[in-house]
Amino acid sequence: MEVRVDLTPCDETMTDVFAALLCEHGYESFVPDEEGLTAYVKIGDFDESVLKDVMVKFPFDDVKASVSWTEIEGQDWNAEWEKNYFKPIIVDDMCVIHSSFHADVPSAPYDIVIDPKMAFGTGHHQTTTLMLRWLLSLPVEGRSLVDVGTGTGILAILAAMRGASPVNAIEIDEFAHVNAVENVALNHHGEINVILGDASALKSLPKSDYLLANINKNIILNDIEAYADALNPGGVMLLSGFYKNDADDIVNKASEFGLAYDSLVSLDDWASLKLIKV
Repeated sequence: MEVRVDLTPCDETMTDVFAALLCEHGYESFVPDEEGLTAYVKIGDFDESVLKDVMVKFPFDDVKASVSWTEIEGQDWNAEWEKNYFKPIIVDDMCVIHSSFHADVPSAPYDIVIDPKMAFGTGHHQTTTLMLRWLLSLPVEGRSLVDVGTGTGILAILAAMRGASPVNAIEIDEFAHVNAVENVALNHHGEINVILGDASALKSLPKSDYLLANINKNIILNDIEAYADALNPGGVMLLSGFYKNDADDIVNKASEFGLAYDSLVSLDDWASLKLIKV
């Protein structure tokens, strides 16, 4: 069965969350886009009531969701996805991100192999690009780093490639956690500690020199006190997953916990903040 989900408004976090909820009910592959996502499930696992339940559990206010479905013939989904969706990503000629099934990949100083479970992103989003640019430009070698909401593990992997140590990565979703562990192994950086948990897991870790969170505005505002507590004095916090118009709200909240504004970068109205622990 092919299930189409249209979300208004829509962003990558919303499609990821909706896909994660569907994963719990046997859905096996997902193709997100700017208006929602298309999901696939075996006919024997399809249940209309599941879709109603997922829409009730969808944790975003003021989002309209419409769902439709149709029976289709089976296909080689990996081949279709490779052909139509997941393409290699090149960031500033410094970093290339690709799957193990890609051929003719451009060369770059940092080559990251990602075989993502399609629910949790491939690094194409503007916020991921902004975070990758921070990691390519900042002096992370020999510095401790934690990536909260690591997803596929892309940011943690690049940090380790650039010499950050130790590197811890936290992911709340079990499905994404398994994927991050797989991707860490693919890139031969088994020293990265991938933890299943939320921001409360930070309490079990030593304080870090860098903390990364590419999530969304609401989660950042809710957890920023925990983020601040996890940083060494003078430590750097890199945040993204929100629009430029939301940056002031985050900066103001961050100031309550000893975090000073340093700079902001943006791409297509998406923003990323650099804050310093004072």
